[in-house]
Amino acid sequence: MEKEDLLSDDFLKQFKSGEELNDFLKQIQKRGIEKMLEGELDSHLGYDKHQKSDNPNARNGFTEKKLRTSLGESKIQVPRDRDASFNPMIVPKRGNMVDGIENVIVSLYAKGMSNSDIEGQIREVYGFDVSTSTISRITDTITDDIVAWQNRPLEPVYLIVWMDGIVFKVRENSKVINKTIYMAIGLRRDGKKEVLGLWLGKNESAAFWMSVLTDMRARGVDDILITATDNLNGFTDTIRNVFPQSKTQICVVHQIRNASRYVVWKDKKAFTRDMRQIYNAPTKEAAAAALKDFAGQWEDKYSYAIRSWRENWEDLTVFFEFPLEIRKIIYTTNIIENLNGKIRKYTKNKLSFPSDQAVMKSVYLALREQLKNGQCQSKIGALS
Repeated sequence: MEKEDLLSDDFLKQFKSGEELNDFLKQIQKRGIEKMLEGELDSHLGYDKHQKSDNPNARNGFTEKKLRTSLGESKIQVPRDRDASFNPMIVPKRGNMVDGIENVIVSLYAKGMSNSDIEGQIREVYGFDVSTSTISRITDTITDDIVAWQNRPLEPVYLIVWMDGIVFKVRENSKVINKTIYMAIGLRRDGKKEVLGLWLGKNESAAFWMSVLTDMRARGVDDILITATDNLNGFTDTIRNVFPQSKTQICVVHQIRNASRYVVWKDKKAFTRDMRQIYNAPTKEAAAAALKDFAGQWEDKYSYAIRSWRENWEDLTVFFEFPLEIRKIIYTTNIIENLNGKIRKYTKNKLSFPSDQAVMKSVYLALREQLKNGQCQSKIGALS
């Protein structure tokens, strides 16, 4: 029968409900998997059924197994061989799920659902039970992916590397404490952006960033043209210790927030308008003149803000060395903050994590989901 005849309108009209169609599809899937298993055994033995062979190993009947798929639970017949050396790929020994349902579990976990929530969702949608321990086992397989990804070679040169941290609550020694996931995104010479890695440490510090930068160097990074960071104490010196030729641009948006933190409400609009003249100036010289005017207007009232601009002037104005078209992507860490915000959407349901491994697994999966949903070029780590 031709495929077109099988899927004809008259054939499809026989199904009166979604349940009837689902039952039919389950039967087709069951038969298809059983035939694929028989084909795998033929390949394993080196001869087809009913053919003569000198192979001492031979077919040895079937064993029944419950199989869980995205269409529900079915009982299938798995062929056996005499010496029990046959381990099928489509349904491995001691396995009772096809990849489709495991991918569903990983995807639900990545979207922030707890193991018990996933257990309930699978029962409701697919009609069978999956224990929370099985769900943990499935999601734990991601650990090997994380290790491989974290140790992959990097590009020798990045034009810009944005660096920032995101804080999570993690249980350690019976206490819940704050820990930071350090993240770096690099702009490659081909114009693509790449997440260079995730590193877990205590509260954000220049000392830990030193280990991050050292790891990047060990994985093949020879030079970074510009690093874009927040104004963390000692961060600029740390970067120069590892990449002495790199220029550090302190995030202007962080600077604006810090300078405006204690400005009273009635002054805020005028204060931010005058400060805008500094970083929107056409040249560094014009920006210096704007800072002088800004100081003349506000130094008596908000001297700390003026002092902050002056003390960090060289690292706040690196972007003036570059064309107008790319200045904004240099002087802010918005790209990494936006990604952090999207990761938060996936992890917000988890008030705290039971272990370091759990928080790394969740953030990695959230990152993978985000990149998959429109930002991923070809593999995890590459951003469009």
